[in-house]
Amino acid sequence: MGNGAKAAHKREKAGAKVAGKGESSQLKSNAAAQTIQCETCKATFQGTSKQPQLQLHVDSKHSKSDFKTCFPKFVAA
Repeated sequence: MGNGAKAAHKREKAGAKVAGKGESSQLKSNAAAQTIQCETCKATFQGTSKQPQLQLHVDSKHSKSDFKTCFPKFVAA
């Protein structure tokens, strides 16, 4: 068996491992975690976001608005 055949065999074997694992990307789970939404601009944030991070969004994007206007459904955990 030559080097070309060995390399092809390794690629096949590696491809089978990846195919068996399924999807390894977290894009779908990250998109599902975006549960907090700004009512003004409809920007989304992860459900684990804390009030200071959301306040930073309000201060930088909606300086003439207040926190309750942008995030009326937000409940501090």
